[in-house]
Amino acid sequence: MSEPVDAPVILSNVPGSFPWSVLAERHPALIRKVRDAFPYGPEQHRALDALLKSATDGVIEPLGARAADREQWEKWGGPAYFGRSWFDVPFLWSESYFYRQLLEAVGYFTPGPWRGIDPFRPFKLAELDTPEADEELAALDELAHRTVEDQEEALLHGSLWGNRADLGFRLAGAEGQTSADSQLVANDSDLLRSLFAGGTLCLVADNSGRELIPDLLLIDHLLRHRRVERTVLHVKPYPYYVSDATTADVVDALRHLTNAKGAARESGRRLWSAMTDGRLTVRAHAFSCAPLPYADMPDDLRREFAEADVTVMKGDLNYRRLIGDRLRPATTPFAVPTAYFPGPVAALRTLKSDVIVGLDARTETELVATEEQRWRTSGTHALIQARS
Repeated sequence: MSEPVDAPVILSNVPGSFPWSVLAERHPALIRKVRDAFPYGPEQHRALDALLKSATDGVIEPLGARAADREQWEKWGGPAYFGRSWFDVPFLWSESYFYRQLLEAVGYFTPGPWRGIDPFRPFKLAELDTPEADEELAALDELAHRTVEDQEEALLHGSLWGNRADLGFRLAGAEGQTSADSQLVANDSDLLRSLFAGGTLCLVADNSGRELIPDLLLIDHLLRHRRVERTVLHVKPYPYYVSDATTADVVDALRHLTNAKGAARESGRRLWSAMTDGRLTVRAHAFSCAPLPYADMPDDLRREFAEADVTVMKGDLNYRRLIGDRLRPATTPFAVPTAYFPGPVAALRTLKSDVIVGLDARTETELVATEEQRWRTSGTHALIQARS
């Protein structure tokens, strides 16, 4: 895909910038948190300490010779970046590669006792075991008394806001304009809902736990009311970006729903049945963990998206990959950077990074005037964007 000259690739080498803070502050803190979350042995501790030093003061190094995906990462751009500072290569690539190296450090892919042990699992499960999570599910009982249309709008907002899903369940629907609506910088919800046309929905998931459950509840609603006939839920093939959903996380979320009460339990049972009869399919494509934009997706994934009535990209990372991790003008129409996508596509995203398109000039001016650039990364604003 050709790129405009006014859309530079985002790097992390500007001190104080959001990408710089991720590499300089968030990643070191995460290494320490993972180190303390499990009784790892000396080998894992040494590897984590080495990654901490490399990520902050060192250079990017290739995966070990025995890594099964070493060749794949080299195809994804590794040789051009090895030996360089983590801060001087594209942010999307360095951030993705950090998580791959973190899994390497804890032995996730290596034969031995830690193979396949998700280093982020304690954090994911903790999100589900909270009073807030219980309150969000209890709100479904009240929602069940509203019209089907109001339920859909509420569940769409729940999926959008993730772990602030109570905003969607409690406020959206027949009450008209809500405080959640006022924080939307773009809202193509009517267009998106028109694309639920009784066929196939591809939903590319973002986070697990309290953010995945609203996605599943929306899927249940769409299947139950024949708004879609089939849903393909795309998750990560291995742990990624701390909280990104894997198949194991989907199962955990379904069990949480089926062990709940009232409407939440009923949704969980319907979803469980939908998985067993094929109306809900989980897909874990290798490209889901690639450090590349979706413009570079492989042919099999392109065909799958082309066959769907609509593909919904959830969350910030998927938005960056859909648009391209570049600083385009915020008023660039959403249809321009997504023109390559092989079918109708939509984004549900709370804003947690610098990438943004599809704003009207007035909205951008007002946001900059009141919040400078914090609105881009604070998670206080959101968008629903779509193109048919």
